[in-house]
Amino acid sequence: MKSSLILGILAHVDAGKTTLSEALLYVGGARRTLGRVDHGDACLDTHQLERARGITIFSKQARLETATREITLVDTPGHVDFSAEAERTLGVLDCAVLVISGTDSVQAHTLTLWRLLERYRVPTFLFVSKMDLAGADRGRVLGDLQRQLSPGCVDFSASPEEIAENAALLDEALLENYLETGTVTPGNLRGLIARRRLFPCCFGSGLRLDGVADFLAVLDRFAPEQTYGEAFAARVYKISRDPQGSRLTWLKVTGGSLKVRSAICYVNPKGEQKEEKALQLRLYTADKFTAPEEIFAGQTAAVTGLSETFAGQALGAEPNPLAPALEPVMTYRVNLPQGADPATVMPKLRQLEEEDPQLHLLWENGQIHVQMMGKVQLEIFRSLVSQRFGLDIQLDDRRIFYKETILDTVEGVGHFEPLRHYAECHLLLEPLPRGRGMEFATVCPTDVLDAGYQRLILTHLEEKVHRGVLTGAPITDMKITLLVGKAHLKHTEGGDFRQATYRAVRQGLMQAKSQLLEPWYDFALTLPTEQVGRAITDIRTMGGEFDPPETQGGLSTLRGQVPAAEVRDYADTVAAYTQGRGRLQLSLHGYAPCHNQQAVVEALGYDPCADLDNTPDSVFCAHGAGFTVKWDRVKEYMHLESGLKQARPPQLLSRNLALDEKELEKIMEREFGPVKTILYRPVTQPATEEVTIRPPKDRYIIVDGYNIIFAWEDLARTAKSDLDAARRQLCDALASYAGFTKTRLVVVFDGYKQKGNPGEKSRFHNIQVVYTREGETADAYIEALADTIGPSFAVRVATSDALVQLSSFRSGVLRMSARELREDVDRAREEMKEHFLK
Repeated sequence: MKSSLILGILAHVDAGKTTLSEALLYVGGARRTLGRVDHGDACLDTHQLERARGITIFSKQARLETATREITLVDTPGHVDFSAEAERTLGVLDCAVLVISGTDSVQAHTLTLWRLLERYRVPTFLFVSKMDLAGADRGRVLGDLQRQLSPGCVDFSASPEEIAENAALLDEALLENYLETGTVTPGNLRGLIARRRLFPCCFGSGLRLDGVADFLAVLDRFAPEQTYGEAFAARVYKISRDPQGSRLTWLKVTGGSLKVRSAICYVNPKGEQKEEKALQLRLYTADKFTAPEEIFAGQTAAVTGLSETFAGQALGAEPNPLAPALEPVMTYRVNLPQGADPATVMPKLRQLEEEDPQLHLLWENGQIHVQMMGKVQLEIFRSLVSQRFGLDIQLDDRRIFYKETILDTVEGVGHFEPLRHYAECHLLLEPLPRGRGMEFATVCPTDVLDAGYQRLILTHLEEKVHRGVLTGAPITDMKITLLVGKAHLKHTEGGDFRQATYRAVRQGLMQAKSQLLEPWYDFALTLPTEQVGRAITDIRTMGGEFDPPETQGGLSTLRGQVPAAEVRDYADTVAAYTQGRGRLQLSLHGYAPCHNQQAVVEALGYDPCADLDNTPDSVFCAHGAGFTVKWDRVKEYMHLESGLKQARPPQLLSRNLALDEKELEKIMEREFGPVKTILYRPVTQPATEEVTIRPPKDRYIIVDGYNIIFAWEDLARTAKSDLDAARRQLCDALASYAGFTKTRLVVVFDGYKQKGNPGEKSRFHNIQVVYTREGETADAYIEALADTIGPSFAVRVATSDALVQLSSFRSGVLRMSARELREDVDRAREEMKEHFLK
């Protein structure tokens, strides 16, 4: 059985990529005639827009066979505006062919494609086309490839001995073996190609079929073999629709097989689980297909019946793919024809966004905006909307798509506590190296915040595009780590942590030092040498950077980077002042610091505090009602201590509380106002007044019942099935403890949610049990009781609730945590056993 090979063809525009694809199909016997782009009969350019413009816009595939392979040939767009379409196919390729023009050599977009191939670790062959034209120089091009792409670019049209020697120089182990044996096997070469150490180069002309058969033989012999698992796995790389409007999910099976009517489980873009059947499998060659009953690992196919899949999706056992590296840099407003309703048109345009994920649609103030790569994609978008939906749209209000990042590390705090809701989280915001995107993590202990709530916070972080505070642009290159968080056993509802999380991110961004990022292009500007001075002046005026000019013959080439915001229609300007002899080539370099940040920020006039959809403020609760606290005062009201641990020399304040005195004073003033301090002066002479020594105050412990139940693991397990039994067990343990330690003890249970509950106070053996009335929380009752008995008793409040712990300080009482109470109860039980035995 022949092995499958998914082979992608990539190139910069006009390098001869589609011509080579047609030649491979013809030489491989898949076509009887040789299609030509200029004649409009290319097999793979089937769309009328492609034939009208003479460029590839949509990736297409065709099948051919060699002596040992079944090759699926994937032809991708070469124009920079459609680079995202080419990138989507890289994840499913077994190897790639990078086509280089023999007359133009390495171009700016060639370098972009090379970086993408490196990112996706795709083994790559190179074919230098147009070698039949004047100006094509094999030695010069091979030198450029080795210098600008990789030293591993080796001419495979040379003798076997020369190929073996050049290949051996790329690997130390292979070189040692070559020096001993004098041979390099085909398996050695395949291994180097698979590891992207060796890049076979062939030369020829697709139009004249020169070197095409030899190149196909090289592919057949040296393309790496793939291995696949037995469990079903697949990767979606494209969504499209056939002429009848049926939705097609293009995927590569990377494990097991897929049969017609098989059920496929997946998660849709909303995060919902879906299960649908593959109604039909299609193996395409251009716009024609066959419909097999089953496809196997290593094959690509279009599948009908899947309604909510998306490009880049992993199915079955397939691991999640890399996020796309290319993204749109321009935003335009969509002006609809008279009488068209934007709300009705938006779902139609979503079909095009689904088919091209880099075509981002935005809804802003009742208007549709679209993000795209450039001018050519804009024109194609207009044509597609007209053909598919009969709408003649116009695009204006061109804007650069900015991003933001941070330059320092901060802690963001978000608190959401309207009446009967509660959530607080602390997030660490850290800058990442350029190009890393967003990363999320947690270091919060599960005994501080339950793992389920932590997963919920991470989900909320990932589901939202977080906006910066300079211009409202999306945040990138930042890591967000959950430090600590707090939920309430009874008050926390489903959306509370979403609100707290969003507010924590925004509050952190308001504190951080932000930086505006803008897209930059790599450019290659070729023009007559006498006009280089004009070009250098223009690039400097744009704020660009460039290397010294490269001169060859009467032409010079400038290479460098330039802000996308400044380029605009400079290609037309070049053509005008060089009288058509100059050429500007652009490819997306990535995002870098904005060259005129202050001017952009002032021009956009964004007010982060007025953005109610991304508020940095928090909501706290007092006297039965929620109130808003501005972002710069949130840390004065937060209930948890900062998650940023700072080393302090601990000082024992009391038996149960170890805090720095200054820190305690700050907490007291923040929560309860100025603290009155009694000053004691040293006595330097005998006291003349009689001193009365008072006996120590009786001990009194107030226990937050439900808080202790759910903090003690054994009681928490009991409470899941029988809450009343958990209450009895707690009261039994506390009654024994109170009797042995001669401590007055009251247990308070929360009953404020029970309709018509008048409240109840009763005795359980030697302790008092209180059930609060409807509308009264246990927190409020404990605080009031502590205020009342604090002056007369040595009171401690037993709870792990930070709100009660802090409020207990108001009356001068001490707190003890649930863990400390458990230790005291267990210690008393052991002492009772010893006493009984004696």
